[in-house]
Amino acid sequence: MQRGMGGHSPSNIAHYLKGIDFPASKQDLIDYAVDNNAPDELIEVLQDMPDQQYQSMTDLMLSVAQVE
Repeated sequence: MQRGMGGHSPSNIAHYLKGIDFPASKQDLIDYAVDNNAPDELIEVLQDMPDQQYQSMTDLMLSVAQVE
């Protein structure tokens, strides 16, 4: 499997979550990504994140970086 610009790259996360309203719960993020046909790899990253309210895309990206 190729890494780098994979399913959980910041640009892919921003693409599949574009338009989501913050604050958003972890489950809101997962549901929104699924509705936008995000790849399984991205969904798995979201599932591994802490169960909390995310205040912005920046807040989300910081958590994604910690999961990796």
